[in-house]
Amino acid sequence: MHPTDRFCRLAWLGAFLLAGHAVPAAAQYAAGPTISLEAASDERRRGLSWSDGDPVLRGSISVPVAQGFSLDGTATTLRGSDRHGGADAVLDLGATYARQWGGFRLTAEGRYHIFPGASHAHDGGWGYGEVGAIAGFALGPASIDLGARYAPRQSAIGGDNLYVSGASALAIPGTPFTLSGHVGRSSGDVRDPLRAARLRPAGAYWDHGVALDWYQGRWSAGLRYADTDIDAPDSAHAGASLIARVGFTL
Repeated sequence: MHPTDRFCRLAWLGAFLLAGHAVPAAAQYAAGPTISLEAASDERRRGLSWSDGDPVLRGSISVPVAQGFSLDGTATTLRGSDRHGGADAVLDLGATYARQWGGFRLTAEGRYHIFPGASHAHDGGWGYGEVGAIAGFALGPASIDLGARYAPRQSAIGGDNLYVSGASALAIPGTPFTLSGHVGRSSGDVRDPLRAARLRPAGAYWDHGVALDWYQGRWSAGLRYADTDIDAPDSAHAGASLIARVGFTL
């Protein structure tokens, strides 16, 4: 394993152990976990399909451990994803810290992505970590968010990766519907073109999308349009797509 990857994995493990140590101390604050289950026609992230265009099931849990601080985990089926070495699933484990000042919100997060069932033919495995920050502003039913997420250099992704994005949402007054949209750009340094193609099939690229979501009690459903500016022959599972989803929150 490359020394950089070993250091990154130890750093992520240390951060999770430290965060876990905070759970007993903050038990009196925690209001209880939030659990959500969802089915979707595709798993699209940053305009790229992680499930080769196949339907997925997703389960998420968020556990508050202190004011503004939570530990999060999500498991998503991938059914032998070609993009991620034949992985059967992806586990997204991390922590989120958010602060609110009136209509302004600042969020910091860290995530490590694990790919059960992926081939380990290449040194370093397939897992990788990233950190991010999001600044948002809400005014009535509308909100705007500007974000940046960075994955430092790791052999699993063939270099490093920076994703910057802007998003907006509008809860349509008098209805259970929310309209949202986003645009983002992926870029970074390439050390191994084969591994870098996991997150950037054609190098730096733009993605964009719009979504219409319905919320009623614990139930939700939505339609999302996603696309990128990636051209053939690198456009496998990166072109225009319409994704449907339905979810339930416990």
